[in-house]
Amino acid sequence: MTVIAAPLRVVIVHGAHGGPETNWFPWLHVALESEGIEVVRPRFPTPAGQSLSAWFEAFDIAVKSLNSCPTILVGHSLGAAFALRLIERATEPVAGVFLAAGFVGALGLADYDPINQSFFDSPFDWPAIRERKGRVCGCWAGDNDPYVPLSRSRDVANSLDAPLEIVAGGGHLNGETNFITFPQIRDAILAFRSA
Repeated sequence: MTVIAAPLRVVIVHGAHGGPETNWFPWLHVALESEGIEVVRPRFPTPAGQSLSAWFEAFDIAVKSLNSCPTILVGHSLGAAFALRLIERATEPVAGVFLAAGFVGALGLADYDPINQSFFDSPFDWPAIRERKGRVCGCWAGDNDPYVPLSRSRDVANSLDAPLEIVAGGGHLNGETNFITFPQIRDAILAFRSA
């Protein structure tokens, strides 16, 4: 008897000053699609027009015509904070969430803090997020991230009750350090699907 896996969708959320075609996002998209997983990589306005409300609007437009199915959120940098905001506003749990170089709050960076501010204007409802974060949850951070101190990613992981994997020499887990593949996230998603 053949067992057909339930449909699964992965939404990849880029960060500030980024886009869906940067870093390891295209690689992850191809790697998951080749396994029969639907992948969505919305484009969010940044840096011009960046705000929490504008990102909610872009997300809602990107997914409004899609059928309902279990969804894993993958967020990088500010995209991690936005993924948490999506879970916070959700009425049903997501299937899971994986965060890379995640942080909450200002970082002391003049090019980022002003455009990121609306994402952090109100405190995160961590109990609600933990309740709706899904069956799988994991966080990754570089041990030498020039933008996000490791302690900030650790705070996010602790608030989620999620494991944090530290990537030696990973920097901001982006293209600047030639971080253009992310097998750890791919493998975690595939393990979830086959569980």
